[in-house]
Amino acid sequence: MMNIFEIDIFKNIPNEIAPKRGRILIADPFSHGAIFARSIILITEHHKEGSVGFVLNKPTDVLADELIDDIIKFNGLLHFGGPVQTNLLHFLHTLGEKIPDSIKITNSIYWSGNFETLKILINNGKANPKTVKFFIGYSGWGAGQLENEIKENAWVVSTVKDDIIMQANSLGDWNNILNDLGEDFKTWSNCPINPNLN
Repeated sequence: MMNIFEIDIFKNIPNEIAPKRGRILIADPFSHGAIFARSIILITEHHKEGSVGFVLNKPTDVLADELIDDIIKFNGLLHFGGPVQTNLLHFLHTLGEKIPDSIKITNSIYWSGNFETLKILINNGKANPKTVKFFIGYSGWGAGQLENEIKENAWVVSTVKDDIIMQANSLGDWNNILNDLGEDFKTWSNCPINPNLN
Protein backbone atom coordinates (compact mmCIF):
# COMPACT_ATOMS: atom_id res chain seq x y z
CA MET A 1 0.00 0.00 0.00
CA MET A 2 1.35 3.44 -0.92
CA ASN A 3 2.10 5.67 2.03
CA ILE A 4 0.05 8.86 1.84
CA PHE A 5 3.22 10.88 2.39
CA GLU A 6 4.63 9.50 -0.87
CA ILE A 7 1.90 11.34 -2.77
CA ASP A 8 2.35 14.98 -3.68
CA ILE A 9 -0.94 16.18 -2.18
CA PHE A 10 -0.18 19.76 -3.21
CA LYS A 11 0.18 19.00 -6.90
CA ASN A 12 -2.35 20.99 -8.97
CA ILE A 13 -3.74 22.77 -5.90
CA PRO A 14 -4.83 26.21 -7.17
CA ASN A 15 -3.75 28.90 -4.74
CA GLU A 16 -3.97 32.06 -6.80
CA ILE A 17 -6.61 34.01 -4.85
CA ALA A 18 -5.04 36.73 -2.72
CA PRO A 19 -5.95 37.01 0.96
CA LYS A 20 -8.21 39.91 1.86
CA ARG A 21 -10.99 40.85 4.22
CA GLY A 22 -14.02 38.60 3.81
CA ARG A 23 -12.18 35.65 2.25
CA ILE A 24 -11.45 32.38 4.03
CA LEU A 25 -8.32 30.36 4.68
CA ILE A 26 -8.58 26.58 4.42
CA ALA A 27 -5.86 24.68 6.26
CA ASP A 28 -3.98 21.93 4.48
CA PRO A 29 -4.49 18.48 6.04
CA PHE A 30 -1.17 18.13 7.85
CA SER A 31 0.99 21.16 8.53
CA HIS A 32 -0.74 22.97 11.38
CA GLY A 33 -0.76 20.62 14.36
CA ALA A 34 -3.64 20.62 16.82
CA ILE A 35 -4.34 24.36 16.87
CA PHE A 36 -5.19 24.93 13.21
CA ALA A 37 -5.71 21.36 11.96
CA ARG A 38 -8.51 21.33 9.38
CA SER A 39 -9.46 24.90 10.19
CA ILE A 40 -11.54 27.31 8.18
CA ILE A 41 -10.61 30.90 9.07
CA LEU A 42 -12.48 34.03 8.08
CA ILE A 43 -10.09 36.92 7.37
CA THR A 44 -11.43 40.05 9.07
CA GLU A 45 -8.38 42.26 8.59
CA HIS A 46 -5.55 42.14 6.06
CA HIS A 47 -2.99 44.84 5.27
CA LYS A 48 0.76 45.28 5.03
CA GLU A 49 1.15 45.23 8.83
CA GLY A 50 -0.48 41.82 9.17
CA SER A 51 -3.73 39.86 9.25
CA VAL A 52 -6.49 38.90 11.69
CA GLY A 53 -9.05 36.14 11.40
CA PHE A 54 -11.31 33.75 13.30
CA VAL A 55 -11.55 29.95 13.14
CA LEU A 56 -15.13 29.21 12.10
CA ASN A 57 -15.35 25.47 12.66
CA LYS A 58 -13.99 24.79 16.15
CA PRO A 59 -16.73 25.25 18.74
CA THR A 60 -15.99 24.69 22.40
CA ASP A 61 -18.41 22.88 24.70
CA VAL A 62 -19.21 26.13 26.53
CA LEU A 63 -22.39 28.12 25.92
CA ALA A 64 -21.77 31.85 25.46
CA ASP A 65 -24.29 32.79 28.15
CA GLU A 66 -22.28 30.79 30.69
CA LEU A 67 -19.41 33.22 30.21
CA ILE A 68 -21.05 36.56 29.44
CA ASP A 69 -22.64 38.56 32.24
CA ASP A 70 -26.09 40.09 31.70
CA ILE A 71 -27.16 37.72 28.93
CA ILE A 72 -30.37 35.98 29.94
CA LYS A 73 -30.30 33.12 27.45
CA PHE A 74 -28.14 32.49 24.38
CA ASN A 75 -27.92 28.86 23.30
CA GLY A 76 -24.96 29.35 20.98
CA LEU A 77 -21.63 27.68 21.63
CA LEU A 78 -18.50 29.72 22.15
CA HIS A 79 -15.95 29.14 19.35
CA PHE A 80 -12.18 28.95 19.49
CA GLY A 81 -11.16 31.88 17.30
CA GLY A 82 -7.42 31.30 17.51
CA PRO A 83 -4.48 31.19 19.91
CA VAL A 84 -3.95 34.96 20.29
CA GLN A 85 -5.36 36.72 23.39
CA THR A 86 -7.63 33.88 24.46
CA ASN A 87 -8.79 35.99 27.39
CA LEU A 88 -10.72 38.28 25.02
CA LEU A 89 -14.18 37.77 23.55
CA HIS A 90 -14.99 38.66 19.92
CA PHE A 91 -18.09 38.26 17.80
CA LEU A 92 -19.28 38.12 14.21
CA HIS A 93 -22.85 39.05 13.38
CA THR A 94 -25.36 39.79 10.65
CA LEU A 95 -27.09 42.63 12.51
CA GLY A 96 -25.34 45.37 10.58
CA GLU A 97 -25.98 48.92 11.73
CA LYS A 98 -28.22 47.74 14.56
CA ILE A 99 -24.92 47.43 16.43
CA PRO A 100 -22.96 50.72 16.38
CA ASP A 101 -19.23 50.66 15.56
CA SER A 102 -19.44 47.34 13.71
CA ILE A 103 -16.86 46.64 10.98
CA LYS A 104 -18.31 45.36 7.70
CA ILE A 105 -16.52 42.20 6.51
CA THR A 106 -18.75 40.91 3.70
CA ASN A 107 -22.11 41.91 2.23
CA SER A 108 -23.97 40.73 5.33
CA ILE A 109 -21.37 39.86 7.99
CA TYR A 110 -19.92 42.31 10.49
CA TRP A 111 -17.20 42.06 13.11
CA SER A 112 -17.42 43.51 16.61
CA GLY A 113 -19.35 46.63 17.60
CA ASN A 114 -20.99 48.01 20.73
CA PHE A 115 -21.20 45.09 23.15
CA GLU A 116 -23.84 46.64 25.39
CA THR A 117 -26.16 47.06 22.40
CA LEU A 118 -25.57 43.45 21.43
CA LYS A 119 -26.53 42.22 24.91
CA ILE A 120 -29.75 44.25 24.79
CA LEU A 121 -30.65 42.77 21.39
CA ILE A 122 -29.99 39.24 22.67
CA ASN A 123 -32.09 39.75 25.79
CA ASN A 124 -34.93 41.23 23.71
CA GLY A 125 -34.91 38.21 21.41
CA LYS A 126 -33.64 40.21 18.42
CA ALA A 127 -30.29 38.39 18.20
CA ASN A 128 -29.63 34.66 18.42
CA PRO A 129 -27.03 32.03 17.42
CA LYS A 130 -28.15 32.32 13.78
CA THR A 131 -27.19 36.00 13.71
CA VAL A 132 -24.30 36.14 16.23
CA LYS A 133 -21.21 33.95 16.65
CA PHE A 134 -18.94 34.39 19.69
CA PHE A 135 -15.21 33.61 19.77
CA ILE A 136 -12.51 33.29 22.40
CA GLY A 137 -9.18 34.47 21.01
CA TYR A 138 -8.28 35.20 17.42
CA SER A 139 -5.79 34.16 14.75
CA GLY A 140 -3.09 36.66 13.88
CA TRP A 141 -0.15 37.02 11.50
CA GLY A 142 2.60 39.62 11.36
CA ALA A 143 3.70 41.52 8.26
CA GLY A 144 4.21 39.10 5.35
CA GLN A 145 3.71 36.02 7.53
CA LEU A 146 0.40 34.88 6.06
CA GLU A 147 1.60 35.44 2.49
CA ASN A 148 4.63 33.23 3.19
CA GLU A 149 2.45 30.47 4.65
CA ILE A 150 0.21 30.61 1.58
CA LYS A 151 3.24 30.31 -0.73
CA GLU A 152 4.23 27.20 1.24
CA ASN A 153 0.72 25.77 0.64
CA ALA A 154 -0.13 25.79 4.34
CA TRP A 155 -3.38 27.58 3.44
CA VAL A 156 -5.63 27.87 0.44
CA VAL A 157 -7.48 31.17 0.06
CA SER A 158 -11.06 30.95 -1.12
CA THR A 159 -14.44 32.64 -1.07
CA VAL A 160 -17.55 31.26 0.55
CA LYS A 161 -21.18 32.26 0.92
CA ASP A 162 -22.06 34.33 3.98
CA ASP A 163 -24.52 31.76 5.31
CA ILE A 164 -21.72 29.15 5.40
CA ILE A 165 -19.60 31.52 7.49
CA MET A 166 -22.29 31.73 10.14
CA GLN A 167 -23.18 28.03 9.99
CA ALA A 168 -19.72 26.42 9.99
CA ASN A 169 -19.55 24.67 13.35
CA SER A 170 -17.59 21.44 12.96
CA LEU A 171 -14.49 19.86 11.49
CA GLY A 172 -16.80 18.19 8.98
CA ASP A 173 -17.38 21.60 7.41
CA TRP A 174 -13.71 21.62 6.34
CA ASN A 175 -14.42 18.57 4.14
CA ASN A 176 -17.66 20.02 2.78
CA ILE A 177 -16.04 23.30 1.73
CA LEU A 178 -13.13 21.46 0.10
CA ASN A 179 -15.59 19.31 -1.84
CA ASP A 180 -17.35 22.46 -3.04
CA LEU A 181 -14.02 23.74 -4.41
CA GLY A 182 -13.85 20.93 -6.97
CA GLU A 183 -11.77 17.99 -8.13
CA ASP A 184 -8.39 19.57 -7.34
CA PHE A 185 -9.13 19.24 -3.63
CA LYS A 186 -10.39 15.63 -3.59
CA THR A 187 -7.03 14.38 -2.29
CA TRP A 188 -7.15 16.80 0.62
CA SER A 189 -10.77 16.08 1.56
CA ASN A 190 -10.16 12.33 1.46
CA CYS A 191 -7.12 12.45 3.76
CA PRO A 192 -7.75 10.72 7.09
CA ILE A 193 -7.24 12.80 10.22
CA ASN A 194 -4.47 10.42 11.26
CA PRO A 195 -2.84 9.10 8.03
CA ASN A 196 -0.77 6.59 10.05
CA LEU A 197 -3.98 4.67 10.72
CA ASN A 198 -4.81 4.35 7.01
